[in-house]
Amino acid sequence: MAGVLLHVTSLPSSDLGADAFRFVDYLAAAGQSAWQVLPVGPLGPGNSPYAARSAFAGEPVLVSLERLQQRGWLTEDEVSEGCGPASATFDFEQTLARKEPLLRRAFARAVESQACMSELDTFERTRAWVHRFAVFFALRQLSGEGWWEWEERFRSPEGVPERPNTALADEIRYQVFVQWCFETQWHSLREYAHSRGISLIGDLPIFVDVDSADVWANQRLFKFSAPGELSVVSGVPPDLFSATGQRWGNPVYDWDAMRAEGYRWWVPRFRRTFELFDAVRVDHFRGFEASWEIPAEAETAEAGCWVAGPGRALFERVESELGHLPLIVEDLGLITPEVRSLRDSLGYPGMTVLQFAFDGDTQNPHLPHNHVSNSVVYTGTHDNDTTRGWFDRLPEWERDHVRRYLSCDGHDVASDMIRAAYGSVAQLAIVPMQDILSLGSEARMNCPGTSTGNWTWRFTWEQIDDGRTGWLRETTAVHGRVQTTAGDDGW
Repeated sequence: MAGVLLHVTSLPSSDLGADAFRFVDYLAAAGQSAWQVLPVGPLGPGNSPYAARSAFAGEPVLVSLERLQQRGWLTEDEVSEGCGPASATFDFEQTLARKEPLLRRAFARAVESQACMSELDTFERTRAWVHRFAVFFALRQLSGEGWWEWEERFRSPEGVPERPNTALADEIRYQVFVQWCFETQWHSLREYAHSRGISLIGDLPIFVDVDSADVWANQRLFKFSAPGELSVVSGVPPDLFSATGQRWGNPVYDWDAMRAEGYRWWVPRFRRTFELFDAVRVDHFRGFEASWEIPAEAETAEAGCWVAGPGRALFERVESELGHLPLIVEDLGLITPEVRSLRDSLGYPGMTVLQFAFDGDTQNPHLPHNHVSNSVVYTGTHDNDTTRGWFDRLPEWERDHVRRYLSCDGHDVASDMIRAAYGSVAQLAIVPMQDILSLGSEARMNCPGTSTGNWTWRFTWEQIDDGRTGWLRETTAVHGRVQTTAGDDGW
């Protein structure tokens, strides 16, 4: 199988509208079998998809206004107003500022329909997570502050009255409506993708943001020294990306407390994930074996230490409820024999990244001749530079190694790396859209360790060339990776 990594916000419209369906058509025309996206939850600090305000809900900005127009809840002029002028990059704040008033206008019109309200009631009744999320988001919208700053009675779900005042009740209902719109539009896209032979692959961050519905509702499961005051935070030690490590700042799980409850928070989290996706990449898988805990007062990650995670027990508990999980484990970075043993004992495929392969070590596991079939190969990920940008910045000795290993002159290194990925024995090859378009560093999605300037890249349809699409399909076919039915081989 072969697929493309492209987040929804990197579409020209940055939402679940016509461009998402058109991209599915492009994937099918290019012989692809999978579309991998980044996490789709409500964005948190720094607009990072990996710091969402819910592990269950969808980001409101992804809701397509044009599809709300098709329901009769917005006019054509309103949709044009909400879409705004064409832009080469995705600006979350500006997009939200344009869209939110129109989402509220659509809600005001939708509630006039009894049939619509009946659908909304069914959605709220059959999604166990949605009411609690809506209460959290409503309180946050009305207060504008983190939950630990709220009126004391609201700092846990138990303090919220069953019959809240009108302003809160209306805001809760609106938040349910937005999630219903996201859910409806997402499933329509997923059904269309399946009809074109495309599976959807998601991304599950191991951690959640402190200012999230999940932490607010489950404070007992996280390491706090006092209400709203974290004792330790998440991150990774110094590595190739950062000399001082990365201080992510997410709250750290109290695994003892989770174990005592039978890891029951994780079961619905995985169940929800597979309501949206056919397979999912688990970000920072090594954290389930041991995670780097940093004192909350520390400014960098250097002062952290490794603390044991739940290991097999968590996954065995989830699989006892949901069956075998179609997971890809992100096993990059400082990976120990214990992490590899956990991955292999569970049978989940790991990741190899070609950009990590050319350090001169012939035993490097990222080199294609060392790949194994139970793995997923990437040219690069959302945390890497584009392949062209990466190659241009390599020292000459490493560029020479790339040229000699790939038997190329380096003038079209993105294509050479795609061929190398497709020629791997890995069961699935994923290529970022930036590499398919052979773009440079200007198209990089994220620079780890930085908090600004990330997550903004998006492509334009003018960049899609029929000849390049044909080349990608032919290359996919030559390497036996064309597949026409979504869901084959467990995906």
